[in-house]
Amino acid sequence: MAERRGALPPELEETFEKYAEGARIMFEGARARTGQTSKEEIWAKNKARLYRYAPGAEKKYPVPILMIYALINKPYVLDLLPGNSLIEHLTGEGFDVYLLDWGVPGDEDEDLCFEDYVFDYIRPAVKRVLRTSRADEYTLFGYCMGGTIAAMHASLFPEKLKNLVLLTAPVDFAPENTGLTGLWTSENRLDPDLLVESFGNIPSEFIDHGMQMLKPVTNYVGTYATMWEYLLEDKPMETWAAMNKWVKDGTPFPGSAFKQWIRDFYQHNKLVKSEIELRGRRVDLSNIICPLLNIAGERDHICLLPQAEATMGLVSSEDKEFFALDAGHVGLMVGGDAKKGLWPKVNSWLAERSGAKKS
Repeated sequence: MAERRGALPPELEETFEKYAEGARIMFEGARARTGQTSKEEIWAKNKARLYRYAPGAEKKYPVPILMIYALINKPYVLDLLPGNSLIEHLTGEGFDVYLLDWGVPGDEDEDLCFEDYVFDYIRPAVKRVLRTSRADEYTLFGYCMGGTIAAMHASLFPEKLKNLVLLTAPVDFAPENTGLTGLWTSENRLDPDLLVESFGNIPSEFIDHGMQMLKPVTNYVGTYATMWEYLLEDKPMETWAAMNKWVKDGTPFPGSAFKQWIRDFYQHNKLVKSEIELRGRRVDLSNIICPLLNIAGERDHICLLPQAEATMGLVSSEDKEFFALDAGHVGLMVGGDAKKGLWPKVNSWLAERSGAKKS
């Protein structure tokens, strides 16, 4: 076989190598060095880690940013690649940036639920952020389900919260707002108790395929059509490879939290009704009074615009803005459109509300 390949003309040899690389990616997944912004661990609990990112410039804003991501997938989408990283961008603008990484839950974490994440993880992480930054106030930045969790924390603990940024964060799970997601989360189609009884923690593959099937042609056919285009036409593949790696790099959904997410949020829409209770305390989003930047993607099929926009009528903030981008759930975070749309918006909005140091 080696002799036959060696006898090929150079142009065919190159094409052969491209097809071999494409086949490898399809079977093994893409390889990429993600999450490269320098950081240090400053606190830990169970599998979770709190990271502080190295400054990319002199600290300009005294109000630190604590980022919260979803319980599924890994948060390095916020720090995808050098030059294509929201975290790198914000540190370069003089912000003090922290990230609470939930880690990968094991079988022993099946009983973790939203009460635990809000009270036992975010709450002490906030205290450590304030202490480390020597700050009196902080910004909470929540992405996807992490935004929903951040909103609940903001409702229960509004003190010292200077700003709240929600990015594609679902809040209103009424059937007319959930689109195709509601088809497989509805009460007559999905029994979360049965799934947790069968699996314990819900495997990442189950969640991933459920999300992918919302747009099967785009997610299954379109993804690899794009890959072959990039390979065969020698287009840069770094961002595509990093995103492909991230999409497939899911984490299990802790069983108890999964049951809450499906039953209380999707099937009974309790959050907008102020019927969610965490350790005996009612989550009422009207308790949120700090400035709010609420961002959504017009082409997002995971968190539809109405799911996110509903927050605007629930909070008591006087300074609040809903900002919709012509992008999908992840596309608004990375790539050229993110650099022109999301990044400048987050930067300018926070800069006005984070107390820049006077020169």
